[in-house]
Amino acid sequence: MTPLLDTLRTLLGADHVLTDPFDIAPYCTDWRGRYSGQPLCVVRPGTTDEVAAAVAACAQAGVAVVPQGGNTGLCGGATPVNGEVLVSLTRLDRIRAIDPDNNTLTVEAGCTLAAVQTAAAAAGRLFPLSLAAEGTATIGGNLSTNAGGVQVLRYGNARELCLGLEVVLPDGRVWNGLRGLRKDNTGYDLKHLFIGAEGTLGLITAAVLKLFSRPRSVATAWTAVPSPAAAVALLTRLREKIGGRVTAFELIGRPALDLVLQHIPGSHDPLPEHAPWQVLIELSDTMETDLSAPLEEVLSDAAEAGEALDAALARSLAQTHALWALRENISEAQKIEGLSIKHDISLPVSRIPEFIARCDAALVAAFAGVRIVCFGHLGDGNLHYNQSKPAAQDNAEFIAQTAAVNRIVHDLVHEFGGSISAEHGLGQLKRDEIQRYKSAVEMDLMRAVKRALDPHGLMNPGKVL
Repeated sequence: MTPLLDTLRTLLGADHVLTDPFDIAPYCTDWRGRYSGQPLCVVRPGTTDEVAAAVAACAQAGVAVVPQGGNTGLCGGATPVNGEVLVSLTRLDRIRAIDPDNNTLTVEAGCTLAAVQTAAAAAGRLFPLSLAAEGTATIGGNLSTNAGGVQVLRYGNARELCLGLEVVLPDGRVWNGLRGLRKDNTGYDLKHLFIGAEGTLGLITAAVLKLFSRPRSVATAWTAVPSPAAAVALLTRLREKIGGRVTAFELIGRPALDLVLQHIPGSHDPLPEHAPWQVLIELSDTMETDLSAPLEEVLSDAAEAGEALDAALARSLAQTHALWALRENISEAQKIEGLSIKHDISLPVSRIPEFIARCDAALVAAFAGVRIVCFGHLGDGNLHYNQSKPAAQDNAEFIAQTAAVNRIVHDLVHEFGGSISAEHGLGQLKRDEIQRYKSAVEMDLMRAVKRALDPHGLMNPGKVL
């Protein structure tokens, strides 16, 4: 591989072709520490032309490519396996254009999500995609996994927030689809092939993103509810009474909250009673208006109906941040606690209570003493449904039974018409599992698309398919 390395050094500069084990170590393991691999090298191109040149050189040499952004994925989709060229896109971090009148922002793939949000805010606009890793996660990775986050209920996921893409294809050609159009009925909408494809069809290098008017009013409440069914009823009540101003509706089971209180310094339970379930509600409006009053009214009606037990409304920005920190630190608290079997699933909102009841019962029957950490974006039907055991030795034995746990959870998800991956993608983690739940026709179509765009299988091999 020396000739390829020499070519890459000529194209990108020796400083941006990393081969030393110490230098490449941060790129080789996923965020959860579950997957590790050894690439031939890590390249750090600084422009789309450099990405294209590097990919073309790899194609000429028959060497596979693994694209990586902020390396915050949870399914091993951006982790090398062995011998590939890992293309880190973090140097592609420029804001190319802002068009406030068209409500669009054109950014390069290596911009962090937080940087995109900041650029939108500087133009007096909102880019609503929001998730816990936004300080590190890049917009290219967000699009490659079709990320969701906490505001999908109102604004949609990454796919719905993207109008156009620039993509380096497996042979090194560049497709420039950076169009800020909301109507363009001229054939196949090619950008949707690459959104959610996890880099298996091409490398996203830039995107045109939708912007929105910035909220001028926000109300946030932490509400105790007796059950998931009550939470769904409260969501329906909110949407009927307050409509599109419901921005986020997050469900948090007691075990999830307890882990945050245990492991995250400065965390405090907002309510005096330890309710089995909580929901975090956020309303927003582009008009300057008091949203606390209608929220309090709905919560009062919900309490009378038995849908809410107690509530704490944020009265300051600091209190709002504290409530959101409880939700956003759940994954970090789980990581501190130790390994768990994680499920990122989606279901029709109406079926979530029955799913939780049935799946909890099945898991408890099969694995005595199992701890179920359930939380997620109830407003759009996405649950993070994770299992572990409190004692380290017991947990190690439990993790070894991941396949059996997955079978219980995923089979029931499928029975309920859901998906085994809502927003994290398939990566390596669910590459084989998905074949049990997608039809043969659907798998054949996916493979046909892969063959058409990447006939030599050099783009992120071993992921998704």
